Amino acid sequence: MKKVCLFGGTFDPPHIGHLLVAQTVAEAEHFEKITFVLAHHPPFKNNFSNVEHRLSMLKMAVSGNPNFDISEIELERGGVSFTIDTIKEYKEIEDLKSNEIHYLIGSDSLMNLHKWDRADEILQECQVLVAIRPGFRPSSVPGWVLRQIQFANIPRFEISSTTIRKRWTEDKTIRYMVTQPVWEFINAHNLYSK
Repeated sequence: MKKVCLFGGTFDPPHIGHLLVAQTVAEAEHFEKITFVLAHHPPFKNNFSNVEHRLSMLKMAVSGNPNFDISEIELERGGVSFTIDTIKEYKEIEDLKSNEIHYLIGSDSLMNLHKWDRADEILQECQVLVAIRPGFRPSSVPGWVLRQIQFANIPRFEISSTTIRKRWTEDKTIRYMVTQPVWEFINAHNLYSK
């Protein structure tokens, strides 16, 4: 049986936490590959870097790791990136059944999963796999969602893109929070300056 894992996100920027979670999930769940799916236009965010910059940084971040792959499925589709559309399209392209596809999210995203477009369908179309982040409280997630997800058995990592962007605007280093090429790219393009 095939076992595929998609890891969707804005990746603005992709950081060490994303890479550590993806690598440890690949090992813990025995995925051959973790496929990073870059959101073209995330439905719940209005302020993000342009897609070309985010894609360049993601390519730099995952390069050299044979366990990592990037799908540009949402970029090719354009418009607002709805997870349900991505999962259905990916399943059709790769000829996958619902028990063969996993969708990795952080527990911060899980808090709002019930508000996502056709959330109930997402939970039927794939196995949602959740990496727990610090401060997560299951009690704040509706029971119907909790019953249908799987928590990844991995260590917790405390790095976020929001923290990285904030540190950048405060002129604090982000050097060891992202890979060296991504750090240099952010520096060269002055991405997060106000």
